[in-house]
Amino acid sequence: MKSSRRQFLHLAISAAALSAIPHSAWAQVYPVRPVRIIVGATAGSSPDIVARQIGQWLSERLGQPFVIENRPGASNNVATQAVVDAAPDGHTLLLIATVNAINATLYDKLNFDFIRDIAPVASVMRTANVMVVNPSFPAKTVPEFIAYAKANPGKINMASAGNGTPAHIVGEMFKMMTGIEMLHVPYRSAPPALTDLLGGQVQVMFDNMATSVAHVRAGRLRALAVTTAVRSPALPDVPTLNEYVPGFEASGWFGLGAPRNTPTDIIDKLNNAVNAGLDGPKMQARLADLGGTVLAGSPTGFGHLIAEETERWGKVVKFSGAKAD
Repeated sequence: MKSSRRQFLHLAISAAALSAIPHSAWAQVYPVRPVRIIVGATAGSSPDIVARQIGQWLSERLGQPFVIENRPGASNNVATQAVVDAAPDGHTLLLIATVNAINATLYDKLNFDFIRDIAPVASVMRTANVMVVNPSFPAKTVPEFIAYAKANPGKINMASAGNGTPAHIVGEMFKMMTGIEMLHVPYRSAPPALTDLLGGQVQVMFDNMATSVAHVRAGRLRALAVTTAVRSPALPDVPTLNEYVPGFEASGWFGLGAPRNTPTDIIDKLNNAVNAGLDGPKMQARLADLGGTVLAGSPTGFGHLIAEETERWGKVVKFSGAKAD
């Protein structure tokens, strides 16, 4: 109780200190205390890995700790709600991911409007999903996989990090465009889904590159294809799905957001700091190692991307009939 009271008083004092500063000078003193980056996924997942990379850079750049706070649940909606409800002072940020664009259609009712209530701060990374199977699975190529699925309807279990997550919706897109049937097996997050894929309990997953690439390189998983329009530098010998399924393209992306009404000066300061990191060879190499490419840009540009992806994935969700649990 005392600890909670002290924390409340500390936050109140910090808020009062910020409110006393002229609006034009906020960015000069920001941040005045540790910043939380809320991640709607478990430790070790793709969003968590990306958040820790960018958080470490921002800590070094801006002189305050950027602390990763994992709040998994409801396909990133628990984390998003926490940021929507936070004070708009730049000290609570959201790790935005593709799933936020999917959720706008997947959920019939949310307590927030993502595009209205979360201010885009900075895009960070674009990444492929990768179609991976257990090495014991008989298909070694995408055409062989499609042929096996058609010859064995209902016998392929497709794992995902949860209902409505990118791995699920990309898999639904693959089913839609190939006419095959697979049984969707949703997990609470990516790590346990991968564990069962590695163990052979499920047969395929359209996982984010960041969490699968190490298993592919070690031979623990077989990559059949990446989902982007061009091959990934992280797995240059792995073909794209559109080489076999014309028109197939699906890429994930990550970025940072803040509560609406966060001062523009603070958003711009964060955007500049993120872009400075993305411009450096160290960050570029780390993101490339995770199977991603740098996605630098302005807050306005990131906002346009979110709006476009929300409309695009909305069409796939409606076609698939997917609904939130």
